[in-house]
Amino acid sequence: MLNLLGDFIGELRAAGIPVSLSEHVDAARAVEVIDLANRSLVRSSLAATLVKDGDHLPVFYTAFDVFFSNRSWASAEELMGEEFDATQDGAPGASGDGPSRGLGGGAAGAMSAQELADLLYRALRDGDASALRQGASEAVSRYAGMEPGRPVGGTYYLYRTLRNLDLEGLEERLQGLGASSEDRLARQLARDEAAARVERLKSEVEREIRERLVDDRGSKALAKSVRRPLPEDLDVMHANREEMAQLERALRPLSRKLAVRLARRRRRRRRGPVDLRHTVRRSLSTGGVPIDLRFKPPRPAKPEIFVIADVSGSVASFARFTLHLVHAISSQFSKVRSFVFVDGLDEVTALFDGVDDPAEAVARINAEADVIAFDGHSDYGRAFSTFQDRFARDVTRRSTVLILGDARNNYHQAHADVIADLHRRAKAVYWLNPEPRSYWNSGDSIVGQYAAHCDGVIECRTLRQLEKFVGELS
Repeated sequence: MLNLLGDFIGELRAAGIPVSLSEHVDAARAVEVIDLANRSLVRSSLAATLVKDGDHLPVFYTAFDVFFSNRSWASAEELMGEEFDATQDGAPGASGDGPSRGLGGGAAGAMSAQELADLLYRALRDGDASALRQGASEAVSRYAGMEPGRPVGGTYYLYRTLRNLDLEGLEERLQGLGASSEDRLARQLARDEAAARVERLKSEVEREIRERLVDDRGSKALAKSVRRPLPEDLDVMHANREEMAQLERALRPLSRKLAVRLARRRRRRRRGPVDLRHTVRRSLSTGGVPIDLRFKPPRPAKPEIFVIADVSGSVASFARFTLHLVHAISSQFSKVRSFVFVDGLDEVTALFDGVDDPAEAVARINAEADVIAFDGHSDYGRAFSTFQDRFARDVTRRSTVLILGDARNNYHQAHADVIADLHRRAKAVYWLNPEPRSYWNSGDSIVGQYAAHCDGVIECRTLRQLEKFVGELS
């Protein structure tokens, strides 16, 4: 069991979940005192000892289902290194929960399609978990078409199975249980409950497919193919609606953590000037030999931040998240000024003034910022020239300039001399590019022309990369 636990923790780390050595020890101690035959207890115990962030739980559950699948009791006996009584209460071999089976399933074709639909309906209606597992197993055996050794992901088998189940009809039948009520709220609750029960069926079918793939390929090989990225590792430019919601939830704790880190780093960065009065007092007991130097508290200056963000097309989501993060930790900077552009440029700093939640200000940018000057296609050169004419005089040696965008200029003039001028004026100029580095300088990307005048051009596609960069600003 401890070897399996070590492999499981290795998978969690590979997926990005931070697990320390002390947490590994806590998990090992937990499995020594709990009933290993109780799968839900094992899962809860490992989650309590290994997971520190609620947004990481979906990744944890997926990895757990792979590494601790409902194996045959003989396999469990071998993995745990213990002698179990096959007739012990709660044992899968005794209760029939998780029988040993191959990819094809146990009883494919034992019931008709209508009987299977009726079984699933009754299981969902009555909340019968055992019957739901039986129905999911039958559905996978009948519809998934799983073949040993075939290098196909579980999503393909899941699609084939669900496509052949009349989920809409099943949901409508479940909704009918509360449709007779004249209360509008009751009908809505019935619809929500029906949808939730159908989701449970989908989860059970997915679990069944995953169990069979583990039996076929092994847990380590399957873990790589079903690994789910953490919210902080999602590609911001290609995130769907659900993933965007995860990113927004992750942004608030991230901004608090970054603010604390920057404040601590600023306090410890360097010593202040010698405090003569305290030095003399501290050295009186030794007559000044040796002298014990005392220093005044450091008061390093906070940097000024100028953010110039492209808010066109797919890079808009990256710009919004970055603006949100920078303004969420604005207390760690002496000044934050924000500018957005497409082919025209506008300052949006005022939108963030007096706003408790930066997300509110970010949401107003699309409606209120004047960023379209001509055809609405990105024109970095024109936007930079506008910034130089109107705002470049405000950039000083205390200013750090952040430029956000993919540098896809639609074949307009680059005006890289503007970036060179900003580099001479500012403390530093950084370019954050949300595209993979392999895409740079391809097509209409001219990031190379601007990179020559920047202190750094950073690939910044995820919140983890953004956190790393912002955390090092000084």
